[in-house]
Amino acid sequence: MPDAYILGIESSCDETAAAVVRSGEQLISNVVASQIATHQPYGGVVPELASREHLRAIVPVVRQALAEAKHTYDSVDAIAVTQGPGLAGSLLVGISYAKALAFALDKPLIAINHLEGHIHAVLLDLSQNRERQKGNLQIEFPVLALVVSGGHTHLYLATQNGESWTYENIGHTRDDAAGEAFDKVAKLLGLGYPGGPVIDRLSVHGDPKAVKFPPAQIKHRDRRGRKDGRAVESGGDSDEARPRFDFSYSGIKTATLRYVETHDMRAAIETRRQVLVELTKPKLEDYLAQCDKPTLDLIASFQRAIVEDLVGKTLTAARAYDVATLFVTGGVAANQELRQTFEREGAKEGLPVYFPSRPLSTDNAAMIAAAAYPKFLAKDFAPMDFSAEAGLVLR
Repeated sequence: MPDAYILGIESSCDETAAAVVRSGEQLISNVVASQIATHQPYGGVVPELASREHLRAIVPVVRQALAEAKHTYDSVDAIAVTQGPGLAGSLLVGISYAKALAFALDKPLIAINHLEGHIHAVLLDLSQNRERQKGNLQIEFPVLALVVSGGHTHLYLATQNGESWTYENIGHTRDDAAGEAFDKVAKLLGLGYPGGPVIDRLSVHGDPKAVKFPPAQIKHRDRRGRKDGRAVESGGDSDEARPRFDFSYSGIKTATLRYVETHDMRAAIETRRQVLVELTKPKLEDYLAQCDKPTLDLIASFQRAIVEDLVGKTLTAARAYDVATLFVTGGVAANQELRQTFEREGAKEGLPVYFPSRPLSTDNAAMIAAAAYPKFLAKDFAPMDFSAEAGLVLR
């Protein structure tokens, strides 16, 4: 297969990213401009602000990625960009710039599903490790991929079709994504934004069995994405008989709120919030100084409940579909307890579990460039009139 250097552009949410990847396997450069400081005062991503920050960052980020890769606009073979899912305004910034580059340079343009990008982040990291270790790692199919982040909690059954992969969604969240629940609970407890990494670091200092969170109860089939009672995401009547493994995290978020109310934790939370907001970059000891034992126990119990639900449902799905390999990817895949639990429980079942490196777990453009390579080989290029799809489905 010919080598191809692909410039990837990612702007689906609150990070402006660009990267150059060789032939879907070798990471040449990877630049990410974060917007955390912009959104931190609001405790979450503000779509209008995100779009404006993308407009400011897109040109310098792409230039930096090319410079670090020792490439120019002319020397790359194709341009790949995230089409969706994501925030429409944010997506349009990346797409508009990618279209302009492709038109001006007469380069192929490749539209990528953000979720497939996360899956290819695992493959990219495996390729990096294989290159370093001179090994010959082969992925066995079918693959079950859990994509878990601030905006998504999806289970995909993946099979290989030539160089490309095809996907069947066998589970998704009915309400909040797992990462969204982390961020909202962190905000509730006065820990700031983004909350997932803070909860992960604090959880080891609490008792994960102190607070009992009931498991999510899902009693009916999901009607979203269905027409006349039939599943349309995977397409066909036979999907009715296919087992699904959906998630729900609004309940545990509400349970945490009720716990705070019944245990009179409001005053301590407000004091914590006021102290931490004054610190530009709080350290672990700053958080610990503001958290008493009941708060640390609540944090540890909350994280344990989320992790057990994610791992339990995913491994049950793996057994139901007799999968050979498990991928866990997305921003929440950087969570230490989640990784350790998946590795331990996967080993008990003889199921290999793969994660991307932590830098490739969160949104980045390297995964977009890597996912574009099979499309580049197949000459599956996007027309110039394609647009952002905030709710783009992965198939």
